[in-house]
Amino acid sequence: MVGAGWSCGAALEVVGARGGGRRAKMGEQREAGGGCGGGQRSELPKEVSLIKASPENIRMTIDSSSVSGKTVCVTGAGGFIASWLVKLLLQKGYTVIGTVRNPDDAKNSHLKELEGAKERLVLCKADLLDYESLLKAIWGCDGVFHTASPVTDDPEQMVEPAINGTKYIINAAAAAGVRRVVFTSTVGAIYMDPNRSPDVIVDESYWSDLEFCKNTKNWYCYAKTVAEKAAWEMARERGVNLVVVNPVLVLGPLLQPTVNASIVHIQKYLTGSTKTYANSIQAYVHVKDVALAHLLVYETPSASGRYLCAESVLHRGDVVEILAKFFPEYPIPTKCKDEVKPRVKPYKFSNKKVKNLGLELTPVNQCLYETVKSLQEKGHLPLPSN
Repeated sequence: MVGAGWSCGAALEVVGARGGGRRAKMGEQREAGGGCGGGQRSELPKEVSLIKASPENIRMTIDSSSVSGKTVCVTGAGGFIASWLVKLLLQKGYTVIGTVRNPDDAKNSHLKELEGAKERLVLCKADLLDYESLLKAIWGCDGVFHTASPVTDDPEQMVEPAINGTKYIINAAAAAGVRRVVFTSTVGAIYMDPNRSPDVIVDESYWSDLEFCKNTKNWYCYAKTVAEKAAWEMARERGVNLVVVNPVLVLGPLLQPTVNASIVHIQKYLTGSTKTYANSIQAYVHVKDVALAHLLVYETPSASGRYLCAESVLHRGDVVEILAKFFPEYPIPTKCKDEVKPRVKPYKFSNKKVKNLGLELTPVNQCLYETVKSLQEKGHLPLPSN
């Protein structure tokens, strides 16, 4: 059997052979794992134009036995969650079309080293605000995992890409006739509500208060909430099978070479850059569990709606206490920045829905430990001197 996917140059490309057979390609052949961004590009022949042809006509040009149920697209493939998702998908035998801004960028090189990447991974150059680039990446895929999103509280960089990019993905998925779209949202689209009682058990039925997000200038939560609502509305209009994963703050080992925002949250307590911890709380989950949740909701036919993915809620004081026990050699803060107000209490949440899929969540202590060990191994945190 031969895996195949659309290149972002709009040419059909062989990305690996698994059964000794070989299928003809359209356009220029490129090395598997090398991506769609390099090499000479070729345009789609007019008879299979992505703009004019129907999904049915396009699929007639593809060996359906090698694509149906096996080829998926992961947007923002080089990201923290996405990298783990690509890793798991490749391990399961999927052919993965991963979209990135630049396939030749060194920050995406870790993807090409994953097991199965040489045979079944294609990196495509695509942009969240370029509909055609997204459509070309998705075309011919059975499913889409939309993980790509800015992570910033700069409204100009956050709002438009998150919202319009998600709309483009749903439209492209509808045009391509994919089986299911899994959208990576956030707990930030669920729990941001100052009027919620502390006794309430937060679950998938809750939505963040958009006015509160705007008033507090939390543009990340604002954009992700609007983006998720837009995704649900558009999915209903276009007949797209959509499932959403809402992870809390994600920790665990890095696959990518750079440090992402959620890991900085822990790193700062070990470098001496912060002398106190905040009187605040945070929910945590392991990155591999989040990736598994995406895979489970994709592969479980009965999966529907939203899935809150969280293991524990800790006060920052609990976090630094755990870190100090594991890594006493680092200058971990011991004093709270706000010692006047009462200690903030963790909110209650339900992760029953995602657990019912069979997901076993990694304890938060292990998440913290593995995060720090990964920072050491990647050279982002100096090893303690003996």
